[in-house]
Amino acid sequence: MTPRALLDFLRAHRLAVQATVSPTEAPQAAVVGFAINDQFEIVFDTLASSRKAQNLRQNPKIALVIGGLLTGEERTAQYEGIADEPSGAELEPLKQVYYIAYPDGPSRLSWPGLIYVRVRPTWIRYSDYTTDPPLIVEFGAGQLVA
Repeated sequence: MTPRALLDFLRAHRLAVQATVSPTEAPQAAVVGFAINDQFEIVFDTLASSRKAQNLRQNPKIALVIGGLLTGEERTAQYEGIADEPSGAELEPLKQVYYIAYPDGPSRLSWPGLIYVRVRPTWIRYSDYTTDPPLIVEFGAGQLVA
């Protein structure tokens, strides 16, 4: 598994289960639609009032699981990173990546409180249990160059 192959795997998926921690240290998880750029940065939109947005403002650490949602799909990526809410010129290229994956994205711009969250990876583990033995490869942030 190369970083390029990992990026291709991630791009083949559009949904992830994300997990954050509330200010009272309670776990919170939700499915999000995401896109990913060549730097392995994930972007998704959400409402500023959502629990995930509120949690990330208090603690920007986030975990996502990508893949493994379909019967027989025994390949996943565990993705850990640091989230932020980019704005202005920093946000525009991320929105373009998101709109390629979600062409209906611009239609949500009128939603009150819509924000975009960027996640920069700190660690990713790819697991493929369709092989014997399973293929498990870990990548640190410095290794993620496609």
